[in-house]
Amino acid sequence: MSQEAIVLFAHGARDPEWAVPARQVAAEVQRLRPDVSVSVAFLEFMEPTLADAVDAAAAAGARALRVVPLFVARGGHLKKDVPALIEAAQAKHPDCRIELAAVVGEDAGVVHAMAVYAAGA
Repeated sequence: MSQEAIVLFAHGARDPEWAVPARQVAAEVQRLRPDVSVSVAFLEFMEPTLADAVDAAAAAGARALRVVPLFVARGGHLKKDVPALIEAAQAKHPDCRIELAAVVGEDAGVVHAMAVYAAGA
């Protein structure tokens, strides 16, 4: 396994089809970064959890892990719950540097892509 891993982190839902877009994004990230291990994790209702995904990546040899929140905005979960999850994962895996990326929906390019889509262009 790569020394580097990316975990795409989504909210989760009871409907299994909800995860399809996140898995499609993961496949595209893997295509763009074949040198990196890419996985998807969920906050609730679905598996694996973030802790499970971090455990798996660390067990496979990752020494740098980037958690990318697939959220539209940084709400309560991203302000409170997720930093606590990251802190717990970092404490469990001190040899693996775990970075929480900015929320994908707040990226200027993503905002522009959503605006283009909404405008019907």
